[in-house]
Amino acid sequence: MIFGTLGRYVGRRFGKTILAVFAGFFALIYLVDFVELLRRSGEIEGANPALIAFLSLLRAPAVSEQVLPFAVLFGAMVALLNLSRKLELVVARAAGVSAWQFLAPPLAFAASLGLFSILVYNPLSAALKQRADRIETRLFGKGGSAPADTSMWIRQKSVEGTSILRAERSADAGLTLGAVTAFVYDEDGRFKERVEAAAATLKPGAWSLTSARVLSPGKEPRDLAAYALKTNLHPDQVAQAFVPPDTVSFWELGALAARTRAAGLDATGYELRRQVLMARPLFLVAMVMIAASFSLRFFRMGGVARNVLSGVAAGFVLYVVTKLASDLGGAGLVSLPFAAWSPAIGGVLFGTLAVLTQEDG
Repeated sequence: MIFGTLGRYVGRRFGKTILAVFAGFFALIYLVDFVELLRRSGEIEGANPALIAFLSLLRAPAVSEQVLPFAVLFGAMVALLNLSRKLELVVARAAGVSAWQFLAPPLAFAASLGLFSILVYNPLSAALKQRADRIETRLFGKGGSAPADTSMWIRQKSVEGTSILRAERSADAGLTLGAVTAFVYDEDGRFKERVEAAAATLKPGAWSLTSARVLSPGKEPRDLAAYALKTNLHPDQVAQAFVPPDTVSFWELGALAARTRAAGLDATGYELRRQVLMARPLFLVAMVMIAASFSLRFFRMGGVARNVLSGVAAGFVLYVVTKLASDLGGAGLVSLPFAAWSPAIGGVLFGTLAVLTQEDG
């Protein structure tokens, strides 16, 4: 009865703190993105503040999903330090509650939060991001308002020759492109014309470019309402070229990876992303263990600031190791399961060793 009541109390304190930290991160991301989009849309017709606020709200979940591990880390550290400062941790220890019994509710909450994030929050954020991409393509489709390093390139062939497409943005799994420039070559490889368009949509056998401007050597520029650019690309091939794996819903990653492999393309990015998402509950558990390893000391023993900074540094190191392992897995240097799961397992082992040292010496 006592441990049941204590467990619910500790779990409720951890849950409220972690969710409050995440809400703070979400609000900060939303405000920064809103201000940046306002700056970019200052001279664009139809981009009123209400629409920009709605667009930022659609974009914020996808970005905030990336900071979820830090929300768990900071929230767990704040919760533990508050329990220690109010001597609640001391009383629990005096009542015979071990660190493992005390940490069981936070660990269960972190694992449950990880499952919720990949089964519900990730698909929701991906759907909202796709809608935001469509709005961005409509607003910023022409004018080059996006940074130059966000450009995407694809080379294609058709019965009429070869062409190279450059796009600032993509939506609908790469089927809709914004701010498109196409360099068209004939069957002999000679440059034929350059086409600039506000948007492009993939149709069966051709790209449909709207509001196009055609520039050909030795000819006057032509403005066309629509321009058809022949292609032999399949939608899955376009998705491979234009859709980053981290913008695809967890429920769609497996099927998209299978279709990509069937098209003869490399599906490593989608498979790695799926493995990383599956490892997220364990990764959040690792963040709680790291927070506990630096925050279980009694508040009156001093060194709180040093322990907090050490815990934050350890969390950042684990996050960097995760990114490094993902890069190695994406490059084919290590297996995908190892790249996705080893940082989380390593974090849990490190936290377990630290807590065992503090608990049992």
